[in-house]
Amino acid sequence: MLPSEVDFEGLLEATRTSAVHLEMRDQYAVGDEITDFERWRAGGLRDIDPTSAYWTPWVDLITRTRARGVTVRRARIVSEPATEYIRYEHAGTVVNVVAGEQVRWLPRHRAATLLVPGADLWIFDGETVLFNHFTGDGNWADPDMELVTDPAVVQQCVTAFEQIWDRGIPHDQYKIR
Repeated sequence: MLPSEVDFEGLLEATRTSAVHLEMRDQYAVGDEITDFERWRAGGLRDIDPTSAYWTPWVDLITRTRARGVTVRRARIVSEPATEYIRYEHAGTVVNVVAGEQVRWLPRHRAATLLVPGADLWIFDGETVLFNHFTGDGNWADPDMELVTDPAVVQQCVTAFEQIWDRGIPHDQYKIR
């Protein structure tokens, strides 16, 4: 499916049992985070108010998803010591957890023996993979999303995610280095 046709919110709203998200970059530079990231860089203050204009759309979407009984998990593979961006991301993860996501962190050195996909992704109900594509500096690439339903590819991604999840450290136990 072409990226312009991908409706992430629609995919998540159609999910019946599980949605998992894998993030593997140490730096993202997507436009909707720039203001919040710069404010954090300037004073170390991260918006962690789930009712703020910044977080409300995400929190509402995850809350609705969880209310339907869907499990939402997010795994992040990160280098240590962590980049400035990962420190920022870690500081805001409390909101993901409040919204109902389960989040785990996997230090990159503990992922060395795993075969992982070449791009960040979402897996919906173990049936559909949405790859997220980024440029080298962390902004959205063109195309930025790729929807895949090939059962062999989906199964490879499911297997990789579960191995990452099993090795990951729950957010409340992961100490940023």
